[in-house]
Amino acid sequence: MNAAFRMAGFLLAALVAVLGAAVPAHADGAMSGADVTVAQSLGDRELTVVLRRVASLPGPLHVDVLAHAGSPAGTLRLGALPSAAGAPSSASLTLPGTPGPVPAVLRVDSAGPWELTIDDGQRLARIPFVVHAQSMSPAERWVYGGFVAAGLSLAAALVVALAARSGWWTALPGAGVVAGVAVAVTAALLSASQPLPPAPGEDLDATVVNAADPYAGMPRGAAFSRPPVTLTVQRQPVVAGAPATVRLRVTDAATGLPADDLVVHDGGLMHLMVVSPSDRLWHLHPIRTAPGSYEVTFTPDAAGTYAVTAEVARRGGGVQMLRAAGGFTATGRTQDRKAEPLTVRSTGTIDGVGVQVAMADPVAGTPVTLRARIGDEADLQPWLGMLGHLIVAGPTPEGDPVWLHAHAMDDATAMHDMEGMDGMAAMVPMPGVLGATLPDETVAAYGPAVGFTVTFPLPGRYRIWLQAEKDYRIITVPITADVRPAPEAAPGLPQIGRVTPERARTGTRDVTVTLTGRDGRPATAPQIQVQAVLPTMGHASPVITGIPRGRGRYAVPGVPLMAAGGWQLRVTAPGSEPLTIPLTVTD
Repeated sequence: MNAAFRMAGFLLAALVAVLGAAVPAHADGAMSGADVTVAQSLGDRELTVVLRRVASLPGPLHVDVLAHAGSPAGTLRLGALPSAAGAPSSASLTLPGTPGPVPAVLRVDSAGPWELTIDDGQRLARIPFVVHAQSMSPAERWVYGGFVAAGLSLAAALVVALAARSGWWTALPGAGVVAGVAVAVTAALLSASQPLPPAPGEDLDATVVNAADPYAGMPRGAAFSRPPVTLTVQRQPVVAGAPATVRLRVTDAATGLPADDLVVHDGGLMHLMVVSPSDRLWHLHPIRTAPGSYEVTFTPDAAGTYAVTAEVARRGGGVQMLRAAGGFTATGRTQDRKAEPLTVRSTGTIDGVGVQVAMADPVAGTPVTLRARIGDEADLQPWLGMLGHLIVAGPTPEGDPVWLHAHAMDDATAMHDMEGMDGMAAMVPMPGVLGATLPDETVAAYGPAVGFTVTFPLPGRYRIWLQAEKDYRIITVPITADVRPAPEAAPGLPQIGRVTPERARTGTRDVTVTLTGRDGRPATAPQIQVQAVLPTMGHASPVITGIPRGRGRYAVPGVPLMAAGGWQLRVTAPGSEPLTIPLTVTD
């Protein structure tokens, strides 16, 4: 009997030790959702709608509606409508006429696709969102199942120890303890390497089933990419100087059916850029009124043809830049004089705010950093998840074949060479893990300097609009830039590049680039230039010159890696085609 008790005690101690040393599962369950931020141009109101994460079902859905400066007071009616099972709910909120957030609370009671409706009495906006339920991954089930089995086997071992005359009977349930713990620990270790399932509402269409458990019926090896979409503008009378409603249709380019699978990208379902004949830019966020149908209201300032471009992200299809052929035409008389844009080395005043702009002479095909200072205080606000946006169209008058949309990036190390720009506040933090939330527009603690790195693919004159938020107003700075043709370079031999380390943590890091020729021998160049690019966010760093270290090795100091993800280092050497070297960045 004493031997049986000693055996049971040994098993209990072993189980406690193993439980203490067990590695928890890192891929433990699907992401249960995060805050969703959507910009909406609702009539003459520019709003930012924040849908807070739903923690439990049934439970409250907290919604914040933030009005920008100039949005009139009034009452909005909000609703939460399920697409299948579930009960709708509604609430009202009153905008006071001053900028800032106003909260409202709705209720959701089931997982699956939903719509948030916003009614101002004249128009109804429909914002799709997904309510996720807490779910358990297969690895988690094995972990918990293994530990439950080990616990039951341990209880059986204690019973046998009390009842059996020989301690060897406890070896049978003891083997169950060992097997259960082995299964649990193995599942926990292997779960770290298991990918998350496709996210309902992002990678694949959301349903009640996959929103409740994305592991159920998970497609294996499926491709989620979809064809491009086509943007068309419905023809209707537009008169300069009068409010005009522009209606847009987004259709599948393959079938012609309405494309109702746009996802929130950079804080909006659709980013619409409208440029007037007077070179004025509107960066608007049309409301969704029906599947594939959007509309936006604004007041055109001049008679003539308006260029229309939209940036969208289709579910599983990535970001797309769309051009509406022909745009639309406004009749009537020009209301405003054409604003005189800044040049790449000038100062001016925009909406009462002092602005300073600086950029080296741009050359086609070569990255260049445009730097600006907006005001004198560190009081810029994140807008659409970024500190600033840069819209580029050109060359003119060739019909603007190039449209670019760049985001501000933390290039504090590059700001010192601009007179009056001594330092730059930290860049808006980027989410490094799933479910992380960016600071919202109520945080006015950035700038006043912003920087953008762009590459003009063709020579000629470009129109540029720099945008940042200050005091809940969107400051739009018009700029013109003349881009010189690239000098002809002698063709160079293709080279192969690699970077050390192959993985890096977020922050400003030093890396080493090694170049070799096709023959495997070290390839040397008088100098190399390196640019860090994060394709998923549209970020590009300033160009950094590598320091030769011999035998094809170059030290590249201070590479800004501001967020976790799959980065690319673009390496350029005189007389050679650019190299693209992948670099994985973790938190």
